[in-house]
Amino acid sequence: MKSYRLSDLSTSEVDSLKARPRIDFSSIFDVVQPIVDDVRSRGDTAVKDYTIRFDKVKLDNIVENVNNLPDPELDAAVQGAFDVAYSNIYAFHAAQKPVEKFVENMEGVRCKRVARSISAVGLYVPGGTAVLPSTALMLSVPAQIAGCKTVVLATPPTQDGSICKEVLYCAKKAGVTHILKAGGAQAISAMAWGTESCPKVEKIYGPGNQYVTAAKMILQNSEAMVSIDMPAGPSEVLVIADKHANPVHIAADLLSQAEHGPDSQVVLVIAGDGVDLTAILDELNKQCQSLPRGEFALKALSHSFAVFAHDMVEAINFSNLYAPEHLIINVKEAEKWESFIQNAGNYYPCSPIYLVFASMKSS
Repeated sequence: MKSYRLSDLSTSEVDSLKARPRIDFSSIFDVVQPIVDDVRSRGDTAVKDYTIRFDKVKLDNIVENVNNLPDPELDAAVQGAFDVAYSNIYAFHAAQKPVEKFVENMEGVRCKRVARSISAVGLYVPGGTAVLPSTALMLSVPAQIAGCKTVVLATPPTQDGSICKEVLYCAKKAGVTHILKAGGAQAISAMAWGTESCPKVEKIYGPGNQYVTAAKMILQNSEAMVSIDMPAGPSEVLVIADKHANPVHIAADLLSQAEHGPDSQVVLVIAGDGVDLTAILDELNKQCQSLPRGEFALKALSHSFAVFAHDMVEAINFSNLYAPEHLIINVKEAEKWESFIQNAGNYYPCSPIYLVFASMKSS
């Protein structure tokens, strides 16, 4: 990782650090548009053909009714971890559910805001280079709490044409009604248009590669009449750490996003003196060696960077300028800095602002 000292940089040099990789969607749209049109006209058959072409899997049927599927058998420790994650996500979102009430804004005039769930939603769970049951939970639990009647979860099939058992477990637990065994632009298109076996949805959520993102962008401006959450970019995290932070934890937090893919970006902001950057870099290399996706993480780290800030004020100012997708504050008495955070937000619906506060001393 390259490193910079903020006090040594000009305003333009600091601004340049907030730049992200830009994707040229013009050529990608040319690839995705025919897929979108083909799925609209040929439905299930088109999805099956693209699944053979891109995933090398031949499917007899592309959609499974979740209620008709047997419960998957998981290792007890893995299942327990999913149960804990489900409970935590559910508790967080249950607290966000709006309470209906009247407001009398003038005598005799009563107003009321009413919240209604989207009837049918589509959730995209990637599966190309890694299995992401955590994404299945983060997308489906809010839909469950909201009361969405039809919840279609799309995820690429395994090589034998089945559904990843970890994703299936999370889907069943969180109230998913249908699983679409497809990935890529063809999956997004099937949910947007609806096919013989895939229900049409009204809004699509979830991350994906550039082809998934392009399909979502095309379809939200089409006759499909479907909404999307947002076009997702590469994953990123910014970690603010001081001398009290444990290098092991700092490295793990950085790698949690770096391992998503080679285009991910992670940023370490060192607040104040006394932080051993060498120890953090050594820990990054050490942990990378044990990660199944260490190769992806190393590539991401090669274009990531660390910056030295004079103090927490300068560190937070830079963080607000960068506006990270994920923000982790690992400093002593972290909570007192919460009110200074202006720009940080998570892509997933699991939280509009995703902040992790830690005050653990090195051991």
